[in-house]
Amino acid sequence: MTSTLRTERLLLEPYVPEDEESFVALFQDTRVSRWLGDGPSTEADDRALFGRIFTKVYAENLFDVWAVRRDGRLVGHAEIKPTDVVEGHELVYALSPELWGLGLGRELAEAIVTYGFNTLGLTEVHATVAVSNKASLAVLEKVGFEHVRDITEDDGSTTRLLTRCLAATDRNRPHGPG
Repeated sequence: MTSTLRTERLLLEPYVPEDEESFVALFQDTRVSRWLGDGPSTEADDRALFGRIFTKVYAENLFDVWAVRRDGRLVGHAEIKPTDVVEGHELVYALSPELWGLGLGRELAEAIVTYGFNTLGLTEVHATVAVSNKASLAVLEKVGFEHVRDITEDDGSTTRLLTRCLAATDRNRPHGPG
């Protein structure tokens, strides 16, 4: 079951059914969804995705998926899940655009990586980021991710594979109060 995590300014907790409208609004914002998966989806697809969080991911305990809240309001999405890009787990996160540039992406990424190392027992965490997503690349670099290789997508675009390996200083590092 997905654990609740706290950072200095964020609360990461399992979704509840009442989050559906906020989840759909986040994923329907093309400033956000352009960087997620295959890009923007229909509202119906995003509602189906939200439903699968409960019927598949949580029901079968597949991986950790969080609603990201600030001051009680859903402001983002986060997960750490197995990836087929490489053998291992991948960090995925998104925040509402009004929160961009406040250091919350770094705070969120650090909390999830720490959870991966300390709770899941991972020795490395991966991320895949469109090469044109300079903001996310900068965030991940700030929290210790390093460029491993570039992947050419079917549409000709480039995705960067980044990895952060467990260092001795990562073990039992706190990820904020709570």
